[in-house]
Amino acid sequence: MSADIGLVGLAVMGENLALNMESKGFTVAVYNRTTEKVDNFVNGRGKDKKFVGCHNLEALAKNLKKPRKILIMVQAGSAVDNVINSVLPFLEKGDILIDGGNSLFTDSTRRMKELEAKGFLFVGTGVSGGEEGALHGPSLMPGGSKAAWPAIKPIFQSIAAKVEGGIPCCDWVGEEGAGHFVKMVHNGIEYGDMQLICEAYDLMRKILGLSNEEIHQVFQEWNKGDLDSYLIEITSQIFTKKDEKQVDKYVVDLILDVAGQKGTGKWTVNAGLDFGVPLTLIAEAVFARCLSALKKDRVEASSILPGPPAKKFEGDRKQFIDAIGKALFASKIVSYAQGFLEMRAAAQEFKWTLNYGGVALMWRGGCIIRSKFLGKIKDAYDQNPTLNNLLLDPWFTQKVTECNASWRQVVVASIEFGVPVPAMSSALAYYDGLRSRNLPANLLQAQRDYFGAHTYQRVDEEPGKFFHTNWTGHGGSTIAGTYNV
Repeated sequence: MSADIGLVGLAVMGENLALNMESKGFTVAVYNRTTEKVDNFVNGRGKDKKFVGCHNLEALAKNLKKPRKILIMVQAGSAVDNVINSVLPFLEKGDILIDGGNSLFTDSTRRMKELEAKGFLFVGTGVSGGEEGALHGPSLMPGGSKAAWPAIKPIFQSIAAKVEGGIPCCDWVGEEGAGHFVKMVHNGIEYGDMQLICEAYDLMRKILGLSNEEIHQVFQEWNKGDLDSYLIEITSQIFTKKDEKQVDKYVVDLILDVAGQKGTGKWTVNAGLDFGVPLTLIAEAVFARCLSALKKDRVEASSILPGPPAKKFEGDRKQFIDAIGKALFASKIVSYAQGFLEMRAAAQEFKWTLNYGGVALMWRGGCIIRSKFLGKIKDAYDQNPTLNNLLLDPWFTQKVTECNASWRQVVVASIEFGVPVPAMSSALAYYDGLRSRNLPANLLQAQRDYFGAHTYQRVDEEPGKFFHTNWTGHGGSTIAGTYNV
């Protein structure tokens, strides 16, 4: 039989995506470098279903309808290039190669240009939702060769998660590596969301002394309001899970406090630095994971470095829990504002056409950061497609205003009790920086001009004119080139 699409890579995500596509009526040809996996899948989870098992890439290509569509689900990096180079001899011009891994967006841009030069089409698509999402409906963010979209659209939108009215969480994102760039920003925001939730948890257990069951109740309640989201929901469930061996203990308490990461958060921050976008919250979330990895150092420091004097919380516990929730929500808004700023910067840099409301819609279902308030982000960009910063949308301005006092209360309490909240505090610092008409960068420019003759602009002169002061009286008139972020 001729298959509608081919899939390379039968790890967890690839296998579940194959099952998802087949369940929507598509015939899928599957290949894995370890051919035993192909046989196990076709005779196991895929038994009596519309799958074509292939033991080599030539067989995969021969079993596909034209134009051939091949979804590559292998580890990002050289493995993707190896699959592409290995399968190209069996393809014809106009065939479509799709990378569904967590690839760096610049790699997707390069691959698209190289393949289009040879007559092929390339799509780099973000896939979010984990193994459950892959099986039942992920969020899909395809970008690359626009000519490929009509051929893959029926498959992608069929398997994607659906939100109100049956709208699929999948649409064409943009040119070149735009799909993987949007997925990268998604992952950066995910880092921020997870760190903020961890900080809220830490505040409740260390300042208020709440039990796991009590924290479970708090998150369960939060999931009914503005914080309604997948991550809040699963966090609530985590606090009720008892260990199978030590039945009187909770699994979360037995997990070593050393966080892992695969690099997409770092990529997000690096891109922010390249574009001059202050991704302060996401950067702190990445660095928080790095600090957690220094377990040995932290254990040693804990017995040497003093903190504030021990004290007992004597305020209104219920009010403080509510304040933590508001601080979490306000910080979350900042995280998304920064992420969307980065997408705007990339669109300007690479001349991509991104639909920001559409991106928010794609994240409404299926993905890890899916939440109720993404609908408000879509509304904000629908009402003002040129919105510069999400915080300036009336709904979000109102929300951070309502949360402001609680946000500050929580950050102050974290300092008084010595509980680190790097994401919450950096979000507040960003907020205060954004609303500051004047920042101390005038002094910074004076310092740069003093030691390096880097020049400065003046408030009483037109923008774009640069000046230099001979600060010591014995310096020369030579100036250095200006450097602007």
